[in-house]
Amino acid sequence: MIPVNEFRNIATEQNPRFRVLKPWWDVFSEYLCIAMLMIGVFGCTVQLTQEKISCLPDRISGTSHEDIDCNHLRQPRLNQSPWEHAITKQIAQNVVEVFGRKNDLDIHQYIFINSFCYERAVHWYGKFFPYLVVIHTMIFMVASSFWFKFPGTSSKIELFVTILGKCFDSPWTTRAISELSEDRQEEQTVTWRKNNAQRPSAVECPDGEVKSAIFIRTMSVVSNTGKNALESERATSVLDKKEGEQAKALFEKVRKFRTHVEEADLLYIMYILQTSLKVLKFAIITIYSVALVPNIEIVVTCIVPPHLTGFSVFCCNHNKAHLFSKLAYCYICFVGVYGLLCIYSLYWLFHRPLKVYSFEQVRLETGINDIPDVKNDFAFLLHLSDQYDALYSKRFAVFLSEVSESRLGQVNLNLEWPIKKLRTRLSRNASNRLELHLFMLPGLPDTVFELQEVESLKLEVISNVTIPATVIQLIALQELSLIHCPAKLQLAAFTHLRDNLKVLRITFESLEQLPMWMYTLQSLEELHLSGPLTSELSRSTMLDTLRELKNLRVLMIHSKLTKIPSSVADVAGHLLKLRVHNSGGKLQAFSSLRKLVNLATLELMACELERLPSAMFSLANLQELDLKENRLTTVEEILSLQHCRRLNTLRLWHNSIAYMPEDISKLRSLETLDLSWNKIRRLPPRLCYCTRLRLLDLSHNQLTSLPPEIGILQSLWHFSVAYNSLEVLPDELFSCKRLRTLDLGNNSIALLSARVGNLAHLVTLELKGNRLESLPMEIADCSFLKLTGLIVEDSLLDTLPSDVKHRMSER
Repeated sequence: MIPVNEFRNIATEQNPRFRVLKPWWDVFSEYLCIAMLMIGVFGCTVQLTQEKISCLPDRISGTSHEDIDCNHLRQPRLNQSPWEHAITKQIAQNVVEVFGRKNDLDIHQYIFINSFCYERAVHWYGKFFPYLVVIHTMIFMVASSFWFKFPGTSSKIELFVTILGKCFDSPWTTRAISELSEDRQEEQTVTWRKNNAQRPSAVECPDGEVKSAIFIRTMSVVSNTGKNALESERATSVLDKKEGEQAKALFEKVRKFRTHVEEADLLYIMYILQTSLKVLKFAIITIYSVALVPNIEIVVTCIVPPHLTGFSVFCCNHNKAHLFSKLAYCYICFVGVYGLLCIYSLYWLFHRPLKVYSFEQVRLETGINDIPDVKNDFAFLLHLSDQYDALYSKRFAVFLSEVSESRLGQVNLNLEWPIKKLRTRLSRNASNRLELHLFMLPGLPDTVFELQEVESLKLEVISNVTIPATVIQLIALQELSLIHCPAKLQLAAFTHLRDNLKVLRITFESLEQLPMWMYTLQSLEELHLSGPLTSELSRSTMLDTLRELKNLRVLMIHSKLTKIPSSVADVAGHLLKLRVHNSGGKLQAFSSLRKLVNLATLELMACELERLPSAMFSLANLQELDLKENRLTTVEEILSLQHCRRLNTLRLWHNSIAYMPEDISKLRSLETLDLSWNKIRRLPPRLCYCTRLRLLDLSHNQLTSLPPEIGILQSLWHFSVAYNSLEVLPDELFSCKRLRTLDLGNNSIALLSARVGNLAHLVTLELKGNRLESLPMEIADCSFLKLTGLIVEDSLLDTLPSDVKHRMSER
């Protein structure tokens, strides 16, 4: 015997996994179909294995017209032949009961009469009832399972059932439901309230900062301080690397499946059509079955042509009529229940909003607030699975949540980046801090915060970064770089960075990516901003107040501004260095500079300046001025810089300056003057009266000669005139005995004076790219000049005696 469940699967040809898409009425209908099918199969078996009918004849005399009374004979059937009609009339006129009469018929005649009467006298419904039951039941089964086989729907159903089962069994599902809701309620993310007109100090109102300066969001995907170590250990125990990758793949499959299925409602329409077909068939079967069941008679009268056997009338017993009659009524009852279930299914389809599925209850139970509602066929499939078990959709919802996906990515990230691997990424940066640089990761590994030796953390092109409270473990952390990496802070992390962070570097693409918490970092000393700070509509700067940055000493802005941000005035009392790299945009307003009374270093790069801004002349404490990559052609206003009495560094490089005014000699405190990459043809002799100059860079100009006054610069350490058109060097140059670096490369010098030996402190001498044919042997008198510090062509180096080269190489 075949078990019922196996028989059901064989009969319906369905994958048992599809049971999750069968509501209770469909399941019950399947069992009714099995019962009806068994009725039909049983009837067919009985009809094939037993005799169908048994007939006995009656001898009819010429005068008496005797016949047999067949116990409840029915009215004669219509369309009888003339001889059948005559005999029927004779029977009606005179019916005589006869017992034990011999008829002299052999077995072959009985077989013939039984077959003849079964075909002619038995009603068609009584003969074909079992076959009708089987056929109708199979149609019901096909109609119920058609959408599981139709190509347009079966692929979606198969994929959905596969994904649903994997989501239900995934270890990540159990962990997400049990932990994520708790963590989301306890984690807090800090941001600055943009629309607040006046931002109170975080120090003045530690309890009120949440009310007026910040608000807390439960959007963090990283564990808090108390749970971080435990969660990391628990994550490793719950998910191994393979399971984590499988869960990650499930998120991707769910995302693609949702995009594909939500576009149409084919599944919904197909289910309505097949249910409507079953209701229609139920009505037809019920109507004709109720009308034809009474035609299943136990005793029937059969009229046979008399020349065949000598008898005209036979009384026949339909052996299965009684059984078929009972089975028919039972079948009608089953069909009735089946039809009521189909009608209820239609009511459910049209009464419920099945094209929209809301996860509101799941969001309330789990605390995962970002689970989206779904629609169309996706919603319909979830409604069907709810009829089987609502737990399926609850566990499936975990893979619709971006927060859950972020948490999974965090777990996988921690497994992928252990501490040992992170230590290989440590290096010293330009500030000589031990830096950890992470580039293009899907998130920030929790293991980062176990490297207590890290002094600088550089995050580049990392999305969805939340710096957790565990950052307090990085006791040496002083520098944080966020390059195209918007970041949020948990409250404890915000407090720690506010009190300890010294340097913050941020590169952003839009103002929305600019973290508002940076304005409250009270211990911050350096702030580097690179990104758009100007509204295209108002052309006004969008940098918020810097009032809270009470220790800010360095502010560097790489943007396209039209004026110096007014918020710079908030830190005027303690700002020492300001750099504005304007990326070729024209900077027009400099009024805010006048308020920076303590500014020591000012760098205005690529600002399209055509003249020196007058606002800088009032900076009495200015020590360094850098105007790189502007459009300066003349610096007639340079005399006004004498008001900056502490100015010791002036960089006018990468401009178009054609000449320098004699007034530059008034800047007697200058120690560094960089005029490289200009168009200067002649060097004013009075420039050499800046006797404190230590570095003078005139490279990449158009100089043809140097004034003899160059020898006045006795403090000169570094002198470069490379890439000019010099042919002769004044002997006075070699009287600058403190020179350590002399760059004369790429000129037209044909002879190097033997007085070069007077430069006893010379360390680097570059002569490459000139027309020299030999080097003076006196070059060996430069006691600090090594052979590696002499930059010349190899052929020119060979002109030196071997003993000279030997002496220079051994230094």
